[in-house]
Amino acid sequence: QVQLVESGGGLVQAGGSLRLSCAASGSIFSIKTMGWYRQAPGKQRELVATVTSGGTANYADSVRGRFTISRDNAKNTVYLQMDTLKPEDTAVYYCNVRIEPYLMMKEYNYWGQGTQVTVSS
Repeated sequence: QVQLVESGGGLVQAGGSLRLSCAASGSIFSIKTMGWYRQAPGKQRELVATVTSGGTANYADSVRGRFTISRDNAKNTVYLQMDTLKPEDTAVYYCNVRIEPYLMMKEYNYWGQGTQVTVSS
């Protein structure tokens, strides 16, 4: 059993900052790519950023230069530092982690429960 627990969402004014965290726990053998996605009302879920097990980060064009993804492998945690937030960043943010559970010999994608980020103008 693997669980992802997100934290850090909230309400912030435009130009402000928030930091999201997502911690994985349970029967984990190894963690591969970790990432964040978001879904605004009436829109499809979209990629925000990912980071590989080796630390290589990838960003959506809309957040590059404003958001920073990082991970702490010792804590099985991925972070998303969001700076210079804009109203269009308002969405539910979901972490996504690719994990190989113990004894499964196979990788699976797991999703967090989602955390609301609201940016007021």
